[in-house]
Amino acid sequence: MSMQGALWGGRFGTGPSPELTRFSRSDPRYFAMAPYDLHGSRAHVRELHRAGLLDDAELAEFLGTLDVLAAEVAAGTLRPSPADEDVHTFLERVLVERLGPAGGKIRAGRSRNDQAANDLRLYMRDKVRGVSALLVELASALADQAEKHLHTPAPGFTHLQAAQPVVFGHQLLAHAQPLLRDLHRFQHWDLRADNSPLGAAALAGSTFALRPELAAADQGYSRSAENSIDAVGSRDVAIEFLFVCSLTLIDVSRLCEEIISWASYQFGWIRLDDAWCTGSSIMPQKKNPDIAELTRGKAGRVLGNLMGLMAAVKALPLAYNRDLAEDKHAVLDAVDTIEVAFPALTGLVRTFTVDVDALTAQSTAGFTLATEVADWLARRGTPFGQAHEVAGRLVRFCEEHGIGFAELTDDQLRTVDQGLTADIRPLLTVDAALAAHSGAGGTAPERVAEQLTRLRGGLDKASAWTRDYGGLTVPSA
Repeated sequence: MSMQGALWGGRFGTGPSPELTRFSRSDPRYFAMAPYDLHGSRAHVRELHRAGLLDDAELAEFLGTLDVLAAEVAAGTLRPSPADEDVHTFLERVLVERLGPAGGKIRAGRSRNDQAANDLRLYMRDKVRGVSALLVELASALADQAEKHLHTPAPGFTHLQAAQPVVFGHQLLAHAQPLLRDLHRFQHWDLRADNSPLGAAALAGSTFALRPELAAADQGYSRSAENSIDAVGSRDVAIEFLFVCSLTLIDVSRLCEEIISWASYQFGWIRLDDAWCTGSSIMPQKKNPDIAELTRGKAGRVLGNLMGLMAAVKALPLAYNRDLAEDKHAVLDAVDTIEVAFPALTGLVRTFTVDVDALTAQSTAGFTLATEVADWLARRGTPFGQAHEVAGRLVRFCEEHGIGFAELTDDQLRTVDQGLTADIRPLLTVDAALAAHSGAGGTAPERVAEQLTRLRGGLDKASAWTRDYGGLTVPSA
């Protein structure tokens, strides 16, 4: 690579080696930062105009050219050349080609250090609402399915063992609730990310861009960075963004695991729509939940990206180091993963059908009403420790005789314990068990219906936030 068009090289006697050039050049995916670099450049040339480096005519020419470049990048007609080291080199080269040597004025008062930090922050703030909108859609799909099954009994599990009956809507909402919290995390992240690194230059601040707070407002930020060294040397904003992406995918991965189980022949709870499944190349009967499996796998990769970036910045000296280039790989991959996985998973959730009869039959299998026996005894004055022991003996008696609770005779109840009378029978039904858990957050159908209403309200607020963003729009001068 020759030094022509490079952003550095005056003190070097030769150009870089081919090996250095190949290693140092940005990953082609990083040129996705071009719209954000142009957005920051608009704010920067306004700073240069305020500093007197550009007159009114030059400012107008720069802004007009930057708008043209942004349109060409968006249309895909303007692309980097193999000689462009990174997105900053690429765009400055084109500016000089369009404006002549005067195009080089844009480099005054800024560095690739604050540009790179600003570009990624703009990218994340631009993407966070779209990612959140996909999250709203997935949670809404779960809510829609839950609404259909506010009275459908299902076995609840602990240790993957049948534990107590719940309504299936409650189980579905148990996956929607973490997604709502993830939405809140994205919103809180955006508040902390709402400050511009532009104006920090290499690390000490700029001698020309002296009103970074105005440049921040030009870009849609509320404020500029408090410390120029921190602005270019820290990546906690990217790490936190990746953490929320990773946690969201972990929450989704747990949903995927359950969908895979529910759709199996052994569970038989749900049937997946043909349009959202694949088959086997050798076994004609197979109907595979590939969307859930792929999403579960990709969750691990994004979590690995988070760990990789945290490891990269650990113990880095201030201010900027090239190690920080790892931030873009991790963030771009996380966003790409969510953007492709969530619409597919949402479709899978919206279209599966539930076998209500199978769920109802399994809801009391495995003696899931045993706790109701202990609770009934406790309400009649038996200490719960003793009541627990009696209920356990009743389960053992049924197992030894190959019967369920519903088949017990009055004599058999008294054989286990004299305190077990026929009065307990009305409570040994799944409907009675569900209704009994009527405290806030419980699985009683009326409580689940109230939960659903509140969840939808939270999703509506989050959805409104996703729409409350003007995008990469610079206010008029």
